Amino acid sequence: MLAWESAQEARIPSPTHKLKAIPLGGLGEFGMNMMAFEYDDDAILVDCGVMFPDAELLGVDIVIPDLTYVRENRERIRAILLTHGHEDHIGGLPYLLEEVDVPVYGTPFTLALAQSKLIEHDLAESTELQEMHPRAPFQVGPFRIEFIHLTHSIIQSGALAISTPLGTILHTGDFKFDPTPTDHNVSDLHTLADYGRRGVLALFADSTNVERPGLTPSESAVRQRLSHIIGDAQGRVLISCFATSMHRLQIVTDLAHMHGRRICFVGRSMYKNSEIAMQMGKLTVPPGMLVAPQDLRKLPPKQVAVVIAGSQGEPMSAMARVAVTSHKWVTVEPGDEVVLSARVIPGNEKPIFRMLDHLYRRGARVHYHDGSQPPVHVSGHGSAEELKLMLNIVRPKYFVPIHGEYRQLWRHMEMAKELAAVSQESFLLETGEVLEFDELGARRVGRVPVGRICIDGGTLDEVEEIILKERRHISEDGIVIPIIAINEYTGLLETQPEIVSRGFVPLEEARDLVESARDVILRTIEKSNLEEVGDWGVIKEKIRTALRRHLNEETGKRPMILPVILEV
Repeated sequence: MLAWESAQEARIPSPTHKLKAIPLGGLGEFGMNMMAFEYDDDAILVDCGVMFPDAELLGVDIVIPDLTYVRENRERIRAILLTHGHEDHIGGLPYLLEEVDVPVYGTPFTLALAQSKLIEHDLAESTELQEMHPRAPFQVGPFRIEFIHLTHSIIQSGALAISTPLGTILHTGDFKFDPTPTDHNVSDLHTLADYGRRGVLALFADSTNVERPGLTPSESAVRQRLSHIIGDAQGRVLISCFATSMHRLQIVTDLAHMHGRRICFVGRSMYKNSEIAMQMGKLTVPPGMLVAPQDLRKLPPKQVAVVIAGSQGEPMSAMARVAVTSHKWVTVEPGDEVVLSARVIPGNEKPIFRMLDHLYRRGARVHYHDGSQPPVHVSGHGSAEELKLMLNIVRPKYFVPIHGEYRQLWRHMEMAKELAAVSQESFLLETGEVLEFDELGARRVGRVPVGRICIDGGTLDEVEEIILKERRHISEDGIVIPIIAINEYTGLLETQPEIVSRGFVPLEEARDLVESARDVILRTIEKSNLEEVGDWGVIKEKIRTALRRHLNEETGKRPMILPVILEV
């Protein structure tokens, strides 16, 4: 370095203030959306969602972000901000609030959904809920927050403008630009444009539908198709959609009323969310039109429209149980119309199509999102042209694509480059990477601990990795349980060892294998001294090791082996 360059660099003051953005979940995956923003010693969290498990996570009901970083920095966190009320944005909130005691900000409907979760976890009384409204900025520490209404598949959804002394971060949440929403509340493009004119330091934008060309159809596009189905139906009409989709529930309610049908909401989440929406005046059901599930059989099929939870084929959901005729109140008969008015979330294809097969077997006429027009479902996420519009309106200094798998984040970043809408740099981050801003620019500055926590919905307890490993082991190679009765005084066997197995090989068809396994157990005990036989931990491990080696040599499998010692 030349001397004058060194002197010039020495005169540049070191930035004293830092703004950091840290994705704690939701990048490179669908679900678990969670982002931390820090300015010096103050931090806020945006969303805390869940992800539904894939087939490898046996016995797991939901997955939430690893909260290690939150736990280590709890003293710096000032608030939690919720962009909207979908599970992938608020589902992990109760677990987060067990780590931090801070106010939760959201729109009234989002907070109502969140509160129902907090009640289940006994956190409602101890949690401060603060409403936020469009064009009503508020201050949280050094952050000035403004909620900007954007249309989505759930009501009262929007973006967050987070202003700091270093500049404004704009976090879009999930969005699309629906020109004709059912509640006539269009996206606030004026406020977005105003921030764009004043200058946005960084845009963090939804990437879900970047691979879809054009514009996402309006929510009102499903009305025509659903009207034909409900109007032409000779039997019952069952419509399954996301329980938070109040736009869709209002359309179905209006059409059912138009065609002389009464409406019934079935499924725990569907009943709870529709009740919340009706109490808040966000779902209008004419007097006398609502019918309880237990009264459905009293009405002629042509007078009934059922809105039912379980559009993703969840094994114990109401729709899945109806499909296999195991629901207490609802059945499907030949000639009934069944509508799956929801998208297939990646990873859920098998259970959904298995559920549809069962419905076809019941003789139902099934309608689902198969590309036919008019559609039975439209997405709540903006397609390529809407994402371009967001970039061109905001024209940020820096850009970070969020909410999508890696290929979608990459394509969104490439779109931004093609548009030349970003004046500086775009960053393709992964969960855990820290993006730092200061007066000199933006850069990656390391990683924080991230991961996922698996939750057993029955007990609400964390399922540790060792448990998941054991479950996968059992599912792949089965389990073998040798039962040995040993005299506590002599150390001798009282009877021949019994062998029980599940998921391994049919032992009644493999007598030679059973006999050889017994011989291995007997030889192991014979070669052990009295102290080893008397120590259950030692003799169990010796039997387990010898039997594992033997069964692997004989079958090529490695079942889990759990010796049981009975002291008699």
